[in-house]
Amino acid sequence: MSPSLKRDPDTTGHTLAGVLADHLGVGDVTVTDLTVPKAGFSNETVFFHASWPQDGHRTHRDLVLRVEPTDHQLFVRPDAPRQAQMMSELARHPGVPVPQVVLTVLETDLLGAAFFIMERAHGRVPGDVPSWHQKGWTVDLSPGARARMHDAALESLVALHQIDPGDGFSFLRPSPGDTRPALDRYLDDLQQWFDWCGPSRRFGVEVLDAALTYLLDNRPKDRTEGLVWGDARVGNMVFAHDLSVAALLDWEGATLGPPGIDLGWWLMFEDFLCEAQDLDRLDGVPDRSGIIARYHELGGTDVDDVDWYELVACVVMTLINSRLADLLVAGGQVPERVAATYPMRTVEMTRLRLAALSTAPG
Repeated sequence: MSPSLKRDPDTTGHTLAGVLADHLGVGDVTVTDLTVPKAGFSNETVFFHASWPQDGHRTHRDLVLRVEPTDHQLFVRPDAPRQAQMMSELARHPGVPVPQVVLTVLETDLLGAAFFIMERAHGRVPGDVPSWHQKGWTVDLSPGARARMHDAALESLVALHQIDPGDGFSFLRPSPGDTRPALDRYLDDLQQWFDWCGPSRRFGVEVLDAALTYLLDNRPKDRTEGLVWGDARVGNMVFAHDLSVAALLDWEGATLGPPGIDLGWWLMFEDFLCEAQDLDRLDGVPDRSGIIARYHELGGTDVDDVDWYELVACVVMTLINSRLADLLVAGGQVPERVAATYPMRTVEMTRLRLAALSTAPG
């Protein structure tokens, strides 16, 4: 579920046409077919078609506009240009396909906030609502095809984790005087976001408080500083017809840190879409232990304290869903009782993982 197109389509199309004309150095850009995708809430996202004259014929492109949110923030500091920069740098690295960024605009006078335009990646995306384990094109695949799809997805994550963060990603680094380990910086940011989400933390308050305390008091001694996607999951990937990965999407949470942040998120999200909804995983998709083993077989870094990283993911997902619940209710898109089901599912996941960690030996 996503925000509807609140902007006037004609005005927005005219603005986009002017921006693209200036960028391309042509005088005649036509923008049509503005639509809002069914999923996505962390940015204002609009699909559109653009065409312009080039070399004696008319060039046609399917493009995507992403604008920093101004009235439906999930995160403390949304940063659309940073997402664009992340994708532009990743585009230089094999194995991590991303949409091509066309242009980035920092000025806020055109659309009310900074924005960027990228090529639209065509293919199929596994759904979240309903879960791709329950309905959609993935259900119609054979178990072998689903295994190939999941392997291709994990291979992309491994390829990301193998990139040297010193090769073009200095913008992710803190100020020179900040000597905290990457994991400590990540947890400090989580604490800040946790506090900022205070008014929305109306679900499982005691569980969340206890979970955050546990995470801060029992952080791993992991000093790894690699690239972290921040939203690593199958549902953020566009798959081509042959089930290869055509594009990795949604880089709002990109940062530096241990790969366990991404692996824990991947494991949590599969649980969120399956067992936490009393669903069975589709044949061909590995279970938790199988995902961990396959990630390592494909070249992923060994990750200690996977359970701890999964608890991190549960807390983060609960914060996202708590904010999302408030935004959906405020926007009149769903009633309170429906919106509450999103954070309550991850509250229960948090409770179960916290209990297991708290009673584990050692």
